[in-house]
Amino acid sequence: MLTVLLSSPRVAPGLLTWQAWSALRAASRVLAGSAGHPQLPALTAAGVIPEIVDAPSADPVALAAFLSSAVASADGPVVWLAPPGSEADPVLLSSLSVPSQVLNGSHDLPGAHLLDLVSIMDTLRVSCPWDREQTHESLLRYLLEEAYEAAETIETGDLAALREEIGDVMFQAFFHARIAAERPAAEGGFTIDDVADTLAAKLVRRHPHVFGSVTVASASDVNQNWEEIKKAERAERNGAAGAGEPSVLDGVPFGQPALSLAAQLQRRAERAGMPEAYGEGPAAGDSGEIGAELMRVVARARAAGLEPELELRAAARRFAERVRSWEQSGG
Repeated sequence: MLTVLLSSPRVAPGLLTWQAWSALRAASRVLAGSAGHPQLPALTAAGVIPEIVDAPSADPVALAAFLSSAVASADGPVVWLAPPGSEADPVLLSSLSVPSQVLNGSHDLPGAHLLDLVSIMDTLRVSCPWDREQTHESLLRYLLEEAYEAAETIETGDLAALREEIGDVMFQAFFHARIAAERPAAEGGFTIDDVADTLAAKLVRRHPHVFGSVTVASASDVNQNWEEIKKAERAERNGAAGAGEPSVLDGVPFGQPALSLAAQLQRRAERAGMPEAYGEGPAAGDSGEIGAELMRVVARARAAGLEPELELRAAARRFAERVRSWEQSGG
């Protein structure tokens, strides 16, 4: 009997299933095609001594013949340590002349493939001249561009493209974390694990109805709790930084698109209990008249339960379609 043992390179060596360890301990021979297989030290420490063999790993038919011969000459079961991360090759399995089974010795947890991105990002930062020169500031434009490209795939319903665009946004996060990791913690440095820890703690803290004892009856209750928690967080940050009185506007990113900014400012002011003042503005002919009118339009959109930024984007798309139709009709 031949056992083809698969294992994940993202799981610590030696963390194998009970079935995998049983097959390894029952085997008369454990074969590996490389002295660099990550499972070798763990197996050797456990008393399972693999043999490093010169197997034709690149040719599945030739490898099948090699393994079939090894099983035929063995006194008992044989285990073949497949290269880490490889899948069961159907050509290999169909070419074997001996009974065989495939065992998955270790399985990736959800999210384990993100470890590959960490490794690739480290390599790029060291080995690619362009990636090596980038800073937080130089990457800012790409962070914004990738976010807008992801938004476009959602608007157009292109879910296949969304998968790729989300990856591009994620890459920006990994890139910024890798750059930050080059600074000592005392100078504001942090790692991708610090980013994950901070996010995880925030999500747990802001969802006491899921991870705590708070009871909610609706999504509205969730939003109200969320705002109260954020308010407390802002007050704590201001106190730690020695800042003045906290403001409901603390944390509003003024670098966002103007319509989104106006809507967020209005939402914050409304939650603080400020009387509506969107109708107030410069007199006709004043240089700020258009801006004041836009603020009133934003207020109208919000009153109708609409997001002004998305409404304008949708209108822009409709306009673009009319322009293209006009062009195609010959103008």
